Amino acid sequence: MISLYFNFNILTRDLSHYLENQVKVGLFGSGVGLSLVLGFSAAYTCYYLISVAKKPQLISGGKKFCQFLREQCPVVSETYYPTFWCWESRIQTLLRPFVTAKPGVVYRNELIKAADGGQISLDWFDNDDSLSHPDPATRPTVLLLPGLTGTSRESYILHMVQQSRDLGYRCVVFNNRGVSGETLLTPRTYCAANTEDLEAVIEHVQKTNEAAPIMAAGVSMGGMMLANYLGRKGRETCLKGVVVFSAGWDVFECTASLEKPLDRLLFNSYLTSCLQASVHRSLNVLNFNYLARTIREFDERFTSIMFGYPTNDDYYRDASPVHKLKSVQVPMLCLNAADDVFSPSHAIPVEAVKQNPNLAMLITCHGGHIGFLEGLWPRQSTYMDRVFKQFAKAVIEQGSRLKDLS
Repeated sequence: MISLYFNFNILTRDLSHYLENQVKVGLFGSGVGLSLVLGFSAAYTCYYLISVAKKPQLISGGKKFCQFLREQCPVVSETYYPTFWCWESRIQTLLRPFVTAKPGVVYRNELIKAADGGQISLDWFDNDDSLSHPDPATRPTVLLLPGLTGTSRESYILHMVQQSRDLGYRCVVFNNRGVSGETLLTPRTYCAANTEDLEAVIEHVQKTNEAAPIMAAGVSMGGMMLANYLGRKGRETCLKGVVVFSAGWDVFECTASLEKPLDRLLFNSYLTSCLQASVHRSLNVLNFNYLARTIREFDERFTSIMFGYPTNDDYYRDASPVHKLKSVQVPMLCLNAADDVFSPSHAIPVEAVKQNPNLAMLITCHGGHIGFLEGLWPRQSTYMDRVFKQFAKAVIEQGSRLKDLS
């Protein structure tokens, strides 16, 4: 902080010197205009360095996990510098799909059967050119879960596939039913609370490559599903570790936040239209003839009924991972931004994380929802990408240190 104020004093001194000795033109001359630009730039830079760029807060339920993260994932201790021209939450959230590059990835699609007769679409990136893990039988596998209406073609998923490719790992993307173009065979889609499809996918991935270690990463609703899965399974899972990005921990608080006027206009209505479009593509199988204006209305009229909940409140309670965190027995790192309107800061389960040595929560001041843009022009990599790559490598290569975190 002292250095920041020292830099500010230098800037103001230099500006004063410039005004006194260099600007000899009138009030409306170019010299005054330039001085105003320099003054504004200096003030904005000071504000950014003091109020925007900050180190994230790392919270963990145990010293072992916290020490492991600081040693193996230095990104958790580094200052996060959001892109200086779009650090505001909503701008980060809205711009991320447009400004981040979409790496070229060629998938191998596989359709597997579900217990109810439906089918689940998996997109594999086998990484057969891996130099560090040339044997496909033991090549580490990273399972990726997209967000509410996302697929394997989302930029954030493609970036994680690219990071995994650089590490020599294999990836498989779990696409929720009905969203990636496959035919819906039974009257059932997906929700954050139901983890039956996820369990079937994990079992299938394990049987496909029994000698390969498996870890998972989930984004937004995909992260909620992963957290709920771990809360239900405890130690009965083959996953070596999990990283969760921008998850909504309390669905009641998430939906309430998204129903505020501006956020309803920017996000809620659009996501609701995407959900309804997905259902309308399968009207020959699904029975849904209502017009929902918000996610809550969609869940009341469709999701909660489809999955047999007496009320929508019962569904939201079951879908909220905050209630299951105490039962998680696998190392799980969670990244949330304090300014995420999808997952408001007051609903981030800090106290629950402190009670479980297998959990760690990384909270940045800025980043929005799945934003975490950084750099002057954030095309190639985000803060979220760096967290993913370092944690994935740590879990796969140093996972033996995570076996007993209690």
